[in-house]
Amino acid sequence: MRKIIILFSLLFVSIQSQSQTDVFNALLKTYVSTEGDIDYKGLRKNKALLDLYLKHLEKTVPQKKWSTSKAKAFWINAYNAYTIKLIVDSYPLKKITDIKRKGKNAWKIPIATVGKKIYSLDHIEHKILRRWHDDPRIHVAINAASKSGPRFPNFAFTEKNIESSLELLMKNFLNDSNKNQITPDDIEISKIFEWYLEDFTVKSSLRDYINKYSNTLINDRATIKYLEYNWDLNEK
Repeated sequence: MRKIIILFSLLFVSIQSQSQTDVFNALLKTYVSTEGDIDYKGLRKNKALLDLYLKHLEKTVPQKKWSTSKAKAFWINAYNAYTIKLIVDSYPLKKITDIKRKGKNAWKIPIATVGKKIYSLDHIEHKILRRWHDDPRIHVAINAASKSGPRFPNFAFTEKNIESSLELLMKNFLNDSNKNQITPDDIEISKIFEWYLEDFTVKSSLRDYINKYSNTLINDRATIKYLEYNWDLNEK
């Protein structure tokens, strides 16, 4: 009942009085827990806010004059919104890896319409966010739709909050003992650090990058192992 009231209250508010990011923020506050789990079942029943935000993305043409912070926030939000749509449209399912359409996996399906162009999640992540912005922290901001992924934030990114949010998300992720296990001499860390090793080692070694955010400092000879990745859906 509370969710329905929130939804209808927001829909009756004039769209001119709030930014479209506020719409996505309200959706995340309503359907994403503080632990990062998503109520996909609830979202499937009440898609109005999601559809409203996706319509905004369809009409918005990203501008070259945007600041890096604004562009980064915009594209991360777009990635997350379309990942949610993909899951909701395919629900019920156990894992995002179960999604297949015309021989394409979830990340290669041309699902995301932004500024009247159509992208896959892979394109947004690898061709825009990774290559354009060169910031490994994006890997803790985009929705992996999985239990082993970073805790999905229950708020939308903005030009103002993107820097502080990415710093906090990376710190929280690295120090989450359910996702990474760190001691001075041995570390067992998420597969994300193996899959995107080149991103995390552009300016330093992986050990140095981890030490930047870890509450436990590791030494130069610490052994590094990667934990098995659980693709089970990050749902409530």
